[in-house]
Amino acid sequence: MTMHTPTTRVARVLLADDHTLLRQGVKMMLDPQPDLTVVAEAADGAEALERISRGDIDLAILDVTMPRMTGLQVAREVSQRKLPTQMLILSMHDNEQYLFGALKTGAAGYVHKSMADRDLLNACHAAVRGEPFLYPGAMSTIIREYVQRGEAHEGDRLLTPREEEILKLIAEGHSGKEIAEMLFISPKTVERHRANLLGKLGMKDRLELTRYAIRVGLIEP
Repeated sequence: MTMHTPTTRVARVLLADDHTLLRQGVKMMLDPQPDLTVVAEAADGAEALERISRGDIDLAILDVTMPRMTGLQVAREVSQRKLPTQMLILSMHDNEQYLFGALKTGAAGYVHKSMADRDLLNACHAAVRGEPFLYPGAMSTIIREYVQRGEAHEGDRLLTPREEEILKLIAEGHSGKEIAEMLFISPKTVERHRANLLGKLGMKDRLELTRYAIRVGLIEP
């Protein structure tokens, strides 16, 4: 009688971070795992979303702050499109804004970069199983925020996803024409969104929009 041992399903992983060295470090950590293999890398959020959209990525590890689209924007888009990819948010930021942003987008977990050597493998395995993962300090953060806030800040619902997308690109220094080409909309539509952003936020120029984008975590200072 021939005995057959069950084979381990290997999860295909995408690494998305604009720092090459960090991607290399994470890849070195994951590739020795028999059930994980890095099959793709991306240096910005838009590239990551395009790669995920092909449909052959089981797990995407997304840095929070990337050019063109943040990891949170990518995760939100993946969730809205109902793409069959689990997502982990990897961040150097230890604050409520990013943590709750990750949870709202439907990401499977949130891992702090300083703890990646300890937590990332557990987070990947949990995500592949369809289970949530939060770094150890996250639960106390959630409880504290729930008690302190009670209700969500009105500012959390201030901008639409499209307005956030355009705000990020404006803050990154892209012209109206460049933004129009990236998002496949007209320059007039970009200008209308820019005017709406200024009006909603009570601001008068690109500099103030950029400062706001930094404050809410759309871009790094």
